Amino acid sequence: MPETGRAGLLAELAVVSRRSMAAHALFNQALSDHLGLHPTDLQCLNLLTLEGGPVATGRVAELTGLTTGSATRLVDRLERAGYVVRERDAGDRRLVLVAVVPERATEFGRVWERLGGGWFALFEDLDDAELALFIQHMRRTTEFSAEQAARLRSGQVPEG
Repeated sequence: MPETGRAGLLAELAVVSRRSMAAHALFNQALSDHLGLHPTDLQCLNLLTLEGGPVATGRVAELTGLTTGSATRLVDRLERAGYVVRERDAGDRRLVLVAVVPERATEFGRVWERLGGGWFALFEDLDDAELALFIQHMRRTTEFSAEQAARLRSGQVPEG
């Protein structure tokens, strides 16, 4: 017999959340394949376009949860694919920054726009308070996911 009330809603939320995560992962893989990138490289590129300017490789490691060595290899792949360039920091010539190639960022943005064209239509029937709640939910789940990824990387997986 299906659960009812809050327990039923939480059970349904668990199922819907797992399906949502799977759909996002599969979309990420399909888009990565389309662009000829590794899925992690695609998401790194996505995050770099949100940073607002060049970043150090250490920041790439922070954004992705990779070691600095793995982040360097990721940047190498993005550079070979023409999506980023390395440049010296104007204030500290010893520091090398990773910058997204503007033309490639624009191209990347157009792909997102074409694929996500119906995204905003999903929210047209929500009022401002509902939209704010949805934004809060997205922020909370993003934080939670980052925390869980860090736990997994550090070997802190709950026994059970």
